[in-house]
Amino acid sequence: MPENHYSYYKTMNNNELYQRIHNFCVQNANENVALNSQRYFKETYDGYGLTTAQINAEVNEILKNKNLTLDAVLQTLSEKLISGRYEEISFGLLLMNGLKKQFTKDAFNGISELFSQGIYNWAHADTLGMFILPDFLLKNIVELSDFDTWLASGFKFQRRCVPVTFIKVIKKERQVQKYIDKVLPLMTDNEREVHQGVGWFLREAWKIQPEIVEPLLLQWKDSAPRLIMQYACEKMTPEQKQLYKKPVKK
Repeated sequence: MPENHYSYYKTMNNNELYQRIHNFCVQNANENVALNSQRYFKETYDGYGLTTAQINAEVNEILKNKNLTLDAVLQTLSEKLISGRYEEISFGLLLMNGLKKQFTKDAFNGISELFSQGIYNWAHADTLGMFILPDFLLKNIVELSDFDTWLASGFKFQRRCVPVTFIKVIKKERQVQKYIDKVLPLMTDNEREVHQGVGWFLREAWKIQPEIVEPLLLQWKDSAPRLIMQYACEKMTPEQKQLYKKPVKK
């Protein structure tokens, strides 16, 4: 690292930001960590083998540059990082998360385009859904209807992001109905990863307003994918779970 590393950050252009991230990943690569990380992914894991602590520490270091813009991070992510390896994409997402004060509708639209470029696993999708996207709703930067195109997306992890994003929002607002209504089209989705996201959302919604979620589960118990119901009922008692089990055909 240069001695005057703050000045280095202050004058970084997009290419320098990419090179800093890429070089950090190469210099700290660990084959054993990379091999161990594969077990968390159904998809192929193409990573350097960095630890979460290493990535977070370097992200915090880069964010010390008060002139770093969200536009620069999004451009670097879209043009360079998104086609890179797992941790390089993680860097881009975590840097965005550190620049929430700069969130705009254009940034939301830019994030939407990332799914066609390189958001190919649950971890990156859930980083967006758990930490980044909820702020666009909570700060009224976008409206609920802005997620309609996400629901119809051809990319399964973009569809998964919708219910995962709503989890943080309903925990703050303590009202679930309009978010359930929005998620309903995903009840017939064909992808396992989407089923997990929908079931996770319904489980959290049930904790807040069970009187709304339970009739829905009864309505869908015979036709919804098994994984949705499994996730949605995870925190229920055995007796409660039995109410929402699909009848066994004789």
